[in-house]
This record gives sequence, structure tokens and C-alpha cells, in this order.
Amino acid sequence: MTDSATEERLVTGYAGRLLVAVSVGWLAIQAGRLVLSPSLPAVKADLGISDAQAGFAFTLLWGLYALLQYPSGRLSDALSRKTLLASGLALVVVGFGALASAPNYALFLLGAAVVGAGAGLYPTAARALVSDLYTEKRGRAFGLHTASGDVGGVASAGLAALVLAVATWRWAFLPVVAVALAILVSLHLWSREAYVFERRSLDVRDTADRLLRGSRFRWLLVAYTLYAFTWQATAAFLPTFLEVGKQFDPLVAQVAFGVLFGVGAVVKPTAGTLSDRLPRRTITVGALLLGAVSLAGVVLADSPVASVAAVVAFAAGLMAFPPVMQSYLMDAFPDDSAGGDLGAMRTVYIGIGALGPTYVGTVATAADYRVAFWGLVVALLASAALVAVTT
Repeated sequence: MTDSATEERLVTGYAGRLLVAVSVGWLAIQAGRLVLSPSLPAVKADLGISDAQAGFAFTLLWGLYALLQYPSGRLSDALSRKTLLASGLALVVVGFGALASAPNYALFLLGAAVVGAGAGLYPTAARALVSDLYTEKRGRAFGLHTASGDVGGVASAGLAALVLAVATWRWAFLPVVAVALAILVSLHLWSREAYVFERRSLDVRDTADRLLRGSRFRWLLVAYTLYAFTWQATAAFLPTFLEVGKQFDPLVAQVAFGVLFGVGAVVKPTAGTLSDRLPRRTITVGALLLGAVSLAGVVLADSPVASVAAVVAFAAGLMAFPPVMQSYLMDAFPDDSAGGDLGAMRTVYIGIGALGPTYVGTVATAADYRVAFWGLVVALLASAALVAVTT
């Protein structure tokens, strides 16, 4: 926690050092998780596994990540932020080390499970810590922190390309382990909090009652779920839609995918800063509407240039939403349960949002990609309407 007299500096001072540390930690976790996707063909060939086996490894990693969001937030409230952050980073280091050295599929799955658990413990506690550290600059701080994950996404693409060109896929995890370990040591040295290891109740019923009985949080959860559904569906199928559905060159699909993360790295801190000065509802509704209109443009565009331009606008709208909405939620949650409340919402919207790729794949098989993506446009419009009438 910051002393009341301490300025809310974003890079220096106690708050700034911790913000940089937890953000770089999140960058490393995201880079490590996302580097698996471009490395997958090499992983499958090396381990001799099928697409189904590879898919199960991803499901295990992302499923544990979603499941542990609430316990992480709740325990960071009851114990300390430092306890959960350090535990998450320690598991991430062990998990990525296991992935890098796995001689067979069984140990690869074990590494994926450990990474999923560590990644699940980290982000909600990190966001709760950012909320502890900042009040006047909370939106800006959330913007910088969440943008670090997008930088990790961009880094994963470059890391995979470099490593696969000169070595094997296993080497891609070594810099991730090194950075995560350095952040673990930094948090241990810099944080003023103590480590607390005690048995605590998760109070699932109380949290559910608080979030579901109040109409404001209930409908905001629905709105965030629609957003997450769209984001995960787009992240999974946008390149395939452009390459297979529109018959564009694979390079166009790769550029468009990279744009999602590159734009996010710029837009998130910008949107967070604006939300400290303008009404958060105005920014969130505007971001969702921009995302919906631009995604419609992606569907309608008939040239690579127009499609990539529409993706840029879509990414700007989509990526402006999380830091502003999370700042709004942390403003609204009770102080003594903010981490747990955010974690519970993250468990729900990430978990249900994971059905987005299944939706697109199913609709594309039964009809085509355009029909599936029109459904995502509707989801964003519904999310915007819910935020507009609820906040």
C-alpha cells in the first residue's frame, strides 16, 4: 500500500516500482503462454502428438487459468497481494521450465497445468495491487498494466520467429523463465507486504450474492462476458477468417493478428489515462461501439488493405475497454473484497468467453465465417447497450 503522502508516480517511487514489476511479470507470462501458438507445429512434430492432444494441452492451461481467478483475488484480499503474486510467479517459472524440458506428452501436460495454475494466481492479485497503489491515476495505471500483456503478445511472435529460425521451440521459454524469476526476486525485495500463509475460506456464497443480487454488477458481468466472448473468438479465428474465408494471402492474416496486440499496447494506456479525466461510461460505451462498427467493416471489406485498416479500428475499440471497465469496477467494489470480486467476475467471463472459438468454429462449419462474425458484432452492440443503461 502507498503512504498517503506519497505521490502516485507511474515509474519511480514505491508505487511506480511495483507497477513496473507486476506489469513486466504479466508481460512475461503472456509471452510464454502465447508463444505456444506459433510454435505448435514444431511442438507437435517433436513430441509426436496430434491436433487433439495439442488442443487438450491448451484447454488444460486456459481452463486452470480461468478457474483460479476467483481464488487468487479472494486470497489476495484475505492474505496479501505479495503472497499470491510470488506464488504465481514461482509456479510459472517451474511450469515453463517443465515445458522447455518435457521429453514426452505426459510431462508436457504437467508443465501446461503448472503454467495454467501460476498464470491463474497472478493477474487478479496484480490488478488488485494496482488498485491499492493508485486512486487519482488508477485508470492510467490500469492502462499501462493491461497494455503490458499486449506487449507480451507482440513479443511472443518475435520470440517464436527468432527461436525457430536458430534453435528449437524449447529455447523460447528460457527468456520467459529468466524474466519471471527476476520479477519474483524484485517483488520479494521491494514489496512492503508480508508473506501470509493461512487457511482461509473462499466465501463463494457471499461473493456470488454480492455480485448477482445487485442488478448493476450482474448486468456488467453479462456485458463483460459478451466482450470476452468476442475477444477470444476473434483472437482464435481472425487469421483463419481472412486467409480461408476471404482468400487473402497468409501474410495479411499474420499482419492483422499482430495488429490486435500492437494496437492494444498503445490504446490501453491512452484509454486508461482518458478515463481518469472523462466519465468511464462514455469511454467504455464508445469503445464497444467502435469495436462493433469496425468488426462489421472487417466482415464487409473486400480488399486486404481495407480489412487490415478495419482491424486497426476494431483493435482500438476492443482494447480500450478492459482498463477503463476494470478501473470502474475497482472503484465500485467494497475495499475489503475488491480482489475477490474482480477475480469472481474474471472466472466467469473468461470461462464463458472461452466458448467464443467454439461458437465461431461451429457456425463457420454450418454456414460460413461471415455469419459467425456478424454474431460477434451483435454481441458487442449488446454489451455496449448493457454498459450504457447500467453504469
